[in-house]
Amino acid sequence: MARIIESGGRRIIKMSVDDIISVVRDYQRIVPRFSSSEEVRSFLGDTVIYIPEEV
Repeated sequence: MARIIESGGRRIIKMSVDDIISVVRDYQRIVPRFSSSEEVRSFLGDTVIYIPEEV
């Protein structure tokens, strides 16, 4: 689960291995639908991705 770490006015998101694998899986599932990197960029630009935060 991702954690937000605040340090010196900055916020850093620390992601677990499972978080990264999940993001990569989603990316690999989405990308084959498109024929160019611009189409992928456009689609992902309009996509909201949520990563759970540790409380």
